[in-house]
Amino acid sequence: MQVEQLLAMMSDDIYEKFKQAIETGKWLDGNQLTEEQKETVMQAVLLYQSRVEQSNEHMTIGNDGQVVQKSRKELQQEFKQAKTNQTNIARFKQDDI
Repeated sequence: MQVEQLLAMMSDDIYEKFKQAIETGKWLDGNQLTEEQKETVMQAVLLYQSRVEQSNEHMTIGNDGQVVQKSRKELQQEFKQAKTNQTNIARFKQDDI
């Protein structure tokens, strides 16, 4: 199968399922991935990250095919920004619940 055909057939949902399978070593039904499946699924996930997702998240594959690595300081700044951008939906006091 050609790379472009694989990417055209791979939806966001399939990518997320593959990613979860790689992270846990199991398919959603609980069956273990074989070594061949691990290799194939990992290649598909990395290819999707580099060509489709184009994420700049830490430890993903960037557009150039290289692993995106961020320093500790960069990650701390991102987490700090995310925390300040957080919006509270509702606040309750103990007696309100």
